[in-house]
Amino acid sequence: MKILVGFLVALLVLLQYQLWLSDEGLREVWQLRQAVAVQQADNQVLLERNAQLKAEVADLKQGLTALEERARHDLGMVAVSETFYQVVDAPPQPGAAPRRESLVTQASD
Repeated sequence: MKILVGFLVALLVLLQYQLWLSDEGLREVWQLRQAVAVQQADNQVLLERNAQLKAEVADLKQGLTALEERARHDLGMVAVSETFYQVVDAPPQPGAAPRRESLVTQASD
């Protein structure tokens, strides 16, 4: 009987060691759960991004206003009925007093 009890205690100790301290025990389960949680958070961010992109694609397919807005903003396009004016700074005139900013820049050189 003592041999059986000793064997069962040794088996219990061995199983507890494998459960708590081995590489395939609870420590690994906890690490895997943490990795799964991180991956799920990343997936949620990607799902939200995909939803935004799908909405943008649907808007571009259905409405011309989004397409026009994108053409104006990204490509700098104007409509046929519009006139584009570009305001350019006047070149400095000879003999004119230099601007104060220019004096500060020249003094520091």
